[in-house]
Amino acid sequence: MPPIKRRDFLKSMGAATASVAMPGALQAAAGGEKPNIVFILADDMGYGDLSYLNENSQIPTPNIDRIGAEGIFFSDAHSPSALCTPTRYGIITGRYCWRTRIKSGVCWGYSKHLIEPERMTVASLLKSQGYKTACIGKWHLGMDMPTRAGGIIQEGHAAVDQRAYLGDIDWNGRIENGPLALGFDHFYGISASLDMHPYIYIEDDRFVGECTTEQDLLFITRDYRPERYGDNSGPAHADFVAEEVLPVITRNTVDYIDEQSHDSPFFACMSLTAPHIPIVPSSAYQGISDLGPYGDFCIEVDDSIGKVLDALDRNGFAENTLVIFTADNGCAPYIGVEDMNAQGHYPSFIYRGYKSDIYEGGHRIPFLARWPSTISAGNDSTETICLTDLLATLGAILEVEIPADAGEDSYNILPALLGQSLDTPIREATISTAGSGAFSIRQGRWKLEMTPSSGGYGNLSAAEAEQQNLPPIQLYDLQNDIGETTNVYADHPEIIAGLNALLERYQSTGRSTPG
Repeated sequence: MPPIKRRDFLKSMGAATASVAMPGALQAAAGGEKPNIVFILADDMGYGDLSYLNENSQIPTPNIDRIGAEGIFFSDAHSPSALCTPTRYGIITGRYCWRTRIKSGVCWGYSKHLIEPERMTVASLLKSQGYKTACIGKWHLGMDMPTRAGGIIQEGHAAVDQRAYLGDIDWNGRIENGPLALGFDHFYGISASLDMHPYIYIEDDRFVGECTTEQDLLFITRDYRPERYGDNSGPAHADFVAEEVLPVITRNTVDYIDEQSHDSPFFACMSLTAPHIPIVPSSAYQGISDLGPYGDFCIEVDDSIGKVLDALDRNGFAENTLVIFTADNGCAPYIGVEDMNAQGHYPSFIYRGYKSDIYEGGHRIPFLARWPSTISAGNDSTETICLTDLLATLGAILEVEIPADAGEDSYNILPALLGQSLDTPIREATISTAGSGAFSIRQGRWKLEMTPSSGGYGNLSAAEAEQQNLPPIQLYDLQNDIGETTNVYADHPEIIAGLNALLERYQSTGRSTPG
């Protein structure tokens, strides 16, 4: 485990927030001019990758650091899952994804839509309040693709939720139930992760051209492809180049900001494909990091964010724009983390585990926010928050009541964003799931994990766990054991009973918020 030096952990298990209250800020936020919203979501970027959160990071991230220095960061922020799709679902809907058909794993390149068009989303909420809305980058929440046989891929076609699916797609047809059906005015990006075909851009509800060739982008780097990956070739546009995807996302986001006016607010969701595999930094960034391609890719991510911040400055939007930078889950364990650890770089910082794991390293994520007109610079908070909280928080900013059938797992964290002194925690408890679908529930110092193992890529089968005499559940006291090294389940049956009852209530009632 790396040394603990960064200031964000000094008070990590202290009061609900250590920030100074700002009288009148909440009223100003709710009653003043509507802020622009720029939500930036990195893909598989670890808490410890950011130099602002980890002073021992071997990756300089000055632009991301700027967001924290000019605003606030949360040291106890969590994704609702340690995987891509379920986290994205939670962000957009304010609802845990395990309430849908995706109980474990993720959507794939051709998957049917996961979010029903009638459900309120962050985008539809903002659009109803006069916002222009755009999503640029990775979608990964399913969309209904047209087929040459006519119509769309049929409901219940199990293969569409598999990586290997190859449908007879009509590249000239209209895509249904994608971002445009969920409140976004504009979309430009790809259907899923960069390692999942089809390898073609989508603009709004149409493919940008046709797939006339094939590619296979399921690899770690251009020079390293594990044999177990096999052949994953799939349809590709002739001009689709993996190294150009992050620059394309950046350019389109900057262009979108440049096109906006001060007459109406805008919401830009910048959903990055990096530093998720394939690790493909563009040519200008190759070889600039001592950590190799992953370090190069993270530096390019940071530079992309700098270009977005520059666009806000250039257009006079920065003062009244809420910029949030976060990640969908922890760093992936298969990209060479052992070598990085040996060089003194720990992508999960002091936390156990990585992407897909039930442990903190799987779902404790960076969360930095800047809103110069409203959030004081240089603040920090130890409040436990979840990415599902975006919907309720934006509702609070705009003084819009979230209906009972929306945002079932979304809490309003605006008081913490504004540095308000809090007497009690905002969230009653927080659920995060592993890649296997295993649950964890966190309340205060206690975290209950409903699995004997990691729930991630190194997960043990039930038989293997039994052979190793592992108990079926894990309980950790994060106040005294932030590294989750000692399972104290046998010592606290009353804690387990209480957390288990709370988890069952959240499951049976369909919500974790009061409603």
